[in-house]
Amino acid sequence: MSVIEEDSFDVEEGPSSPLPLTPTFERHPELWFSDGSVVLRAQGIHFRVHKTQMARHSAFFRDLFSLPQPPNAGEEMIEGCSVVELYDDPTDLANLLVALYDGLTPGNNDPEDFHVTSGILRLGTKYAVDKLRDRALAHLMIAWPTTLEGWDAREEAAREHEFDTGQPLYPSPIAVINLAREINAPSLLPAAFYDLSRFSFSQLFDPPPLSPPLSRAASPPPTSASLSIRDLQRLALGKEAASLAVSALIASLVRGPGAAHARKPSIPPTQPASAHHQHNQTCATPGACHREFAELGTLATRHYVCERGRGHADPLFVADELAALLGECGPCARSLDAWAQRERARLWRMLPAWFRVEGEF
Repeated sequence: MSVIEEDSFDVEEGPSSPLPLTPTFERHPELWFSDGSVVLRAQGIHFRVHKTQMARHSAFFRDLFSLPQPPNAGEEMIEGCSVVELYDDPTDLANLLVALYDGLTPGNNDPEDFHVTSGILRLGTKYAVDKLRDRALAHLMIAWPTTLEGWDAREEAAREHEFDTGQPLYPSPIAVINLAREINAPSLLPAAFYDLSRFSFSQLFDPPPLSPPLSRAASPPPTSASLSIRDLQRLALGKEAASLAVSALIASLVRGPGAAHARKPSIPPTQPASAHHQHNQTCATPGACHREFAELGTLATRHYVCERGRGHADPLFVADELAALLGECGPCARSLDAWAQRERARLWRMLPAWFRVEGEF
C-alpha cells in the first residue's frame, strides 16, 4: 500500500465545453490536517499544516506569513489554502513536521535515527527552528560528544550493541562530519574525526566487503559519501598525530609510572600509625616492577606499533588497555591507572588540534 495518497477534485460541467479539472496531487497520509491553513509542497508531496504552528516555532515561516499578500493574485490554492513550494527532501520535511507537532522522539543514534535527526537539523537550521535544532543537536552529541566521559559512555553503548546484535551501532563518521559542515555545528567534529581516524586508509578508500573495524566500537566507513579535500587533509594529519601518540604512550609507560615508585615514602615512619599511614603507598619491589614495565613496553610496541594489532590507531583505547596489564603490585597498579587517566584526559584535549579544528569553536 502506498504511503502517499492521491487526491483530486471534481468540477461541475456547464452547458459549454468542460472546464479543466484541478490537477491531481499527492498528499502525505499523516501530515494532512483538514483544518490546516497552508499547504507545503516538497518534490510533489503536499503537507497541509497550520500557519500558527509553523510561525510559532520557525522565524522563517513567521516572517513569511507576516508578509502582506494581494488577494488571489495568481496564487496557487488547494482546498482554500495557499501553497508554499519548498525545495527540500519530503522525508526530511515530514520528520521536521512530526517533531514540531509531536515533539522530538530521540532514538539510540543508530543509522536510522541519524537519518531522522540529520534531516531535522538540516531543515531546523535552514528555517530557523532554533529550539528544535538545539534539542536535536544535543541528542546527536550523545554519540559524538565533547567530553571524555561522554566518549567513554558512547563506546560502552557501542560495545553492548555490537555484542547483542553483531552490528556497529553508530552511522558513518563521514556523514556526521559533512552534516556538521552543513549545519555549522563544529562541536561534532573532534569526536567524528577521531572515530574516522581509527580506520586504516585501505578501509576508508578501498574497503573489502564486511570489513571489520580495527578498533573497538568504530563505525563502518561509508562507500557513498566523501569528505572535502580540506577535511581529508585534516583526517590524515590527525591519523598521524594519533599514531605518534600511541608510540609516546608506550615510551611514557616505560619511563614514567614504573619510576614513580622508586621515591621515598611521603609519610615519615615516626608519625602515628593510623590506618591511613599503615597502608603501603609505595612499591616494595621497584626493581621487579621496573622490569615488568619494560616488558609491558616491549609487548605493547610489538602489538600496537609493529603488528598494528587491535586498537593500534586508538590512543584512548591503548592508554586504557595498558593500565589493565600490570600484575600483582597494588601501588604500581594504582599509579599506572592514575597515569592512564591523566594521559587519556590530555589526549582528549588534543583532539581539536590534531584534526585542525580548534579554531572553529
